[in-house]
Amino acid sequence: MRFKASESLSIGVELELQLLDNRTLDAADGIMPLMEFYPQSRYVKPEFIQNTVEIASKVCSDLPELESHVKSLTANIRSRCKALGMTLCGGGSHPFSKRLAEITPTRRYLKLEKTSGYLGHIQLTFALHVHLGMPSGEEAVVVLGELKPYLPLLLAMSANSPFWHGYDTGYVSYRHRILAATRSYGVPPSFTGWEDFTRFFEISRRAGIFETIKDIHWDIRPHPNWGTLEVRVMDMQSTISDAVALAGFVRALVLFLQRTRGAHRPAGLPRPLPWWTERENHFQASRLGLAATYVMDEHGAVSPLADMFDRVTDAVAPVADGLGQGAFLERLRKSIGRNPPYDRQREIYLETGSLQQVAASLVDALEQDTLEPAPACVG
Repeated sequence: MRFKASESLSIGVELELQLLDNRTLDAADGIMPLMEFYPQSRYVKPEFIQNTVEIASKVCSDLPELESHVKSLTANIRSRCKALGMTLCGGGSHPFSKRLAEITPTRRYLKLEKTSGYLGHIQLTFALHVHLGMPSGEEAVVVLGELKPYLPLLLAMSANSPFWHGYDTGYVSYRHRILAATRSYGVPPSFTGWEDFTRFFEISRRAGIFETIKDIHWDIRPHPNWGTLEVRVMDMQSTISDAVALAGFVRALVLFLQRTRGAHRPAGLPRPLPWWTERENHFQASRLGLAATYVMDEHGAVSPLADMFDRVTDAVAPVADGLGQGAFLERLRKSIGRNPPYDRQREIYLETGSLQQVAASLVDALEQDTLEPAPACVG
């Protein structure tokens, strides 16, 4: 398997946005008529279920370029949705919809429907995927291993799916609990290098487990066709601004890990742990978000994830500044660090007693975020 090298730390995102009925705010299976407006688009695409539209950004060299591009696309899609009696919504799950999803009738998705069965029809979940350019497959797999201990933190920071089928689930990212029921989701295995990964993939393909790299849905995976490392653990955010800030954080974190490889890193940062510990940290992050505790070592020492958030953002701040992303990191600290998106959803529900109002707040947040041109973030 050949890895198509990319410019290091070039960045792109995939945003899964919800299509809602403009009147009821329930999920709407509207991707087929919407795609009639975008028959040849490189950036607007259908997804597995018909109540989702995916924005796949162009490859960008910096965050202002990425933000401007994605906000412009979102505003355009929203106007097309309006003409079809729909609206757009962020978030990792729909707050109250109980409908089974219709599968988008493409060859790949219809084949996937046969293997996923009922599970495919209940996956009303929506994610933010970040692609970072890698110079080689070897580097992509090395960075994958270094990022694995940070997956619970990224999950907690992005958690935005507390409601499911009209209930407060008690989880901040119930999306991950839904995906845990299906194959090849969650924390990936560990690999010694690119050769080890390709051996795993070839064996899996011969065994009929995977056909292409797209069949692997881990929280982080190498993407050889695009020459990227794809970070998939994060819930879709309520706004494009928050999504871009999170993407920038991942980018700065990767560069920090690359620069400190083999050197002394600040104490108290995540490091590789036994598989069962990685899974426990992942589970607790999906349950409690930044209020969870993180198992730090093999002896059972723990740390609040909120403290981990502070330590990691402090560690990557100089790197973010060097990338011209300092303002984006500050945006992240203010928006997510002080009031995580799952808390915002629950606050609306406590104030109104209405999950329809929760959905309305998500619709409004996305609309307000994309009404004005993207601000120029410098520093």
